[in-house]
Amino acid sequence: MWKKQPFNAGRENNEEEPSFSERPSFSERRSPRYNRDRGPRHFDRDRDFNRDSRPRPNQVNVALGDAESAPQTAVGGIREVTELLTNSPMKVHRVLFRHNSGNPKLYTLQKMAKKNRIHVQQVEARILDSYAVPNQGVVALCNEKELLKWDDVKSEFFAAKEKGERKLVVVATNIEDPRNLGACIRSSLGLGADIFLMPSKGMCGLTPTVTRASTGAVDKLRICRPDNLEATIGELKQAGYQVLGLDAATEVSLVDYKFGDQIVLAVGGEDVGLPPFIGKQCTDILRIPMNPEAQSYNASVALSLGLYEIARTRMPK
Repeated sequence: MWKKQPFNAGRENNEEEPSFSERPSFSERRSPRYNRDRGPRHFDRDRDFNRDSRPRPNQVNVALGDAESAPQTAVGGIREVTELLTNSPMKVHRVLFRHNSGNPKLYTLQKMAKKNRIHVQQVEARILDSYAVPNQGVVALCNEKELLKWDDVKSEFFAAKEKGERKLVVVATNIEDPRNLGACIRSSLGLGADIFLMPSKGMCGLTPTVTRASTGAVDKLRICRPDNLEATIGELKQAGYQVLGLDAATEVSLVDYKFGDQIVLAVGGEDVGLPPFIGKQCTDILRIPMNPEAQSYNASVALSLGLYEIARTRMPK
């Protein structure tokens, strides 16, 4: 269904180390500004880091990415990003820093983002300029809504086994296409998922395109970003949940599978599939029947089929 990735790729416990050398995001790779043949525009250091030149609180610009992901809300400026990380860290999808800025305030801000399990990335000044000007060497890219903290909702899911309640947890990883992510969220809401879990990196954020593709499901479904997705899945498994993955490289069929009352259903991304840190915790990895000539299902289609099969088996006979 999806290509396998190396065993140590995408591990959740690597999130604590900033991956400045990672490839650019899906939006940046497609952005005309990213590929423009021109050198970076440098700020004047005295002006850039002078207190009087900080962006005003209302200096919030719209990201100038490609049409598929724009307009994404971007907040530029040291003071503004600091306030955002302090008051609404679950609203922030990613923080971009100017490469080799030499500003100690940016290093402090980077540690603050890391503490909140927010992905950070170093980029050229021209990339920052494409999102917000002025920016003082830092730009926060925001989700369309503030995500939930796992600690605030986990007791409900841990108690489900004892109470005999049915619970369905959807986990999506490595999905970079905003339309694909929006479709996953829409199907999750429509087919009875109780919560939607996302990792802190390797994913598209909740951009306006995601919201549009979900046709409003983003606002209705609970979406959560655990501090450590691998540990969270392990805790749910220990609490009695079936942990099921969707992948073609298995002999276990989705059709007529015996589903339990508490389920974690995980799907991987467009290129790398189900990450090993989830695969190794799965009770079973399920294959969706298909014509071999088609090679694979889109991630959102695979998730929809998996969710439908769960819903179908739970319908009254």
